[in-house]
Amino acid sequence: MAGEVHSIAHPLIQHKLSLMRRKSTSTSNFRALLQEIAMLLGYEVTRDLPLEKREIETPLMKMQAPFLAGKKVVLISVLRAGNGLLDGMTKIIPSARVGHVGMYRDPKTLEPVEYYFRAPSDMADRQVIVVDPMLATGNSAAAAVERVKKAGAEHIKFACLLAAPEGIEVFHRHHPDVPVFTAAIDECLNEKGYILPGLGDAGDRLFGTK
Repeated sequence: MAGEVHSIAHPLIQHKLSLMRRKSTSTSNFRALLQEIAMLLGYEVTRDLPLEKREIETPLMKMQAPFLAGKKVVLISVLRAGNGLLDGMTKIIPSARVGHVGMYRDPKTLEPVEYYFRAPSDMADRQVIVVDPMLATGNSAAAAVERVKKAGAEHIKFACLLAAPEGIEVFHRHHPDVPVFTAAIDECLNEKGYILPGLGDAGDRLFGTK
């Protein structure tokens, strides 16, 4: 079973992503651009949230107005770079519950190692959006989603800035039921597991640690 992949080709997203890719882009600009793209991605990821009608009164009359239905969305950030997307998405979904999963990639095996997990306890009936800027090898993303599933989540989407074909294949091998939303699907991975042409290490560029 092949999983869904949504590559968002909106002109504003593509323009901002090109600015982020540039080697000369400063840390502050990189951080701001990531938040802006996260907000735009957020519109696409939440496009199918259910609505319900409630009565309100405008200055002129009463009406049945649409409001979000059901329990609040949960955003799960894959630390540490996921916080860049998280910050943008919470601006358009300020009522969302927030969780974190800490994963780092072993530099030798490229396999994920979990070091932290904290999430809302009642996720079964909530839409859960897992965010991480780079879907590279796919191992960390797959492990993060597996951890979220073990915590009770049943309705999950994965949102990222960039994805590699190899990462998508690995991710959907483990989670064919989880749709991927990304700003771009790049060419491939290099021998170190970085996305090409990519934009470098998203965490280092986001936090200015390199």
